[in-house]
Formats: sequence, structure tokens, C-alpha cells
Amino acid sequence: MKVLVVDDEPDMLKVIAWSLHFQEPAWEVVTAPNGERALEQVAQECPDIVLLDVAMPDMDGLEVLQEIRRFSDVPVILVTVKEAEVDKVHGLELGADDYVTKPFGHLELLARIRAVLRRTQGLSLAYEEPFACDDLRVDFASAKVTVGAQPVALTHTEYRLLCYLVRNAGRVLTHEMLLAHVWGREYVDEIDYLRVYISRLRSKLEPDPSDPRYILTEHGLGYRFEKPRF
Repeated sequence: MKVLVVDDEPDMLKVIAWSLHFQEPAWEVVTAPNGERALEQVAQECPDIVLLDVAMPDMDGLEVLQEIRRFSDVPVILVTVKEAEVDKVHGLELGADDYVTKPFGHLELLARIRAVLRRTQGLSLAYEEPFACDDLRVDFASAKVTVGAQPVALTHTEYRLLCYLVRNAGRVLTHEMLLAHVWGREYVDEIDYLRVYISRLRSKLEPDPSDPRYILTEHGLGYRFEKPRF
């Protein structure tokens, strides 16, 4: 397991690296002091996860995240002092997998890393028949999604969320159920995460995301994937 830690404060880099080494001795920790170096490290080191500080000079963490998403779907946890809901949502919309606010405890940070790794790498897909609804098809064996025979690129979390929805097609899944299954039980109150990812799925899968055909909102409860009509 390789973790890339990006922060412009040398002391913060040392503290996080030491903490991860202490708690997970088998993990390899690499560091980057700025955005440019972070992009080089992502391309060269191929880390399994990135801890990315937002408040950096020259190129801030959100700019780095946008550049990373141009060529990699590596899981990214943003680290920031901002607590506003709008900041959290913006980071998730840009492709972040999680968001940790300074100051944080080392056990909390480790728990967040493990949770992200569980949902992005723990895609234990049993062999089963592909799911099809109108033009949408999910092939579980190959982990491929197509709309009208055109492949759709999904992140690990988007794919995991879609699989849970389609495997329960026709059933209302509450916010808490979706968050617990896809993100983990510690995320059951993070409804903003779910809203962002549902929006991202709709933008990639729906003919008209503003009037969804597949992923339907059950107001005050959660979401339901339209049951195929045979």
C-alpha cells in the first residue's frame, strides 16, 4: 500500500508520515511539498491513495485535484481547515473521495483512509448476469457500464454506488442505507456525499439529468433505481 501525502508545511508532512508508519508499518509513505511535485508523484509513483492539502501556494489542492482527475482515478482525501458545507461539496464535485478538516486526530485520519480504500478497492463482484434497463447495461463480470453501447467511465465509488442501486432496482434505498453500504457506517450522516455522487451518476447515465429516467429521488427518504420493464 502506497500513500502520497501532499502539504506545503514540512512539519505536517513529517507528522502525518510518522503517524502512518507507526500505525501501518507495511505501508509506504511518499511525500510532496507542492502541487507540481504532487502531480509528478501521482504519475511516477502510482500511489493507492492521496492525502491532499487544499491551502497551498501557487497551485492549491483543488487545482491539483482537477489535474489529477485528467489522468487518474486514484482515491483522494482533501485535508483542509475549511468547514463550510459549500467547500466540502465543491471538493466532492471536483472528484475528491473524502474530506478531512484540520485539526484532526491520527486515528480519525487512519479510519478515513481505511474507509476510502475499502470502498475503492474492495469491489468483490460475484459473477452474475448483466443488468439492463432500456439503454443502460451493467456487466458485473467485466465491471463495465454502457449506455446505448457506448462505454461510460465511472470512478470506483460511482461504480459501487451504481451496483448497489441496480441490484436493488425497484426498491427504495434510504440515504443511510446507501451511505453505510458504499462509504461505510461512519458516513451515515454525510448526505452531501450522496447527493454529489447521485448527481455525477445522473450526468453520466441519464439522457436528461434534470428529468432522470433511471435514478429516481424518493423525497425525504433516499433513491430508487427504476425497475426494468420486461
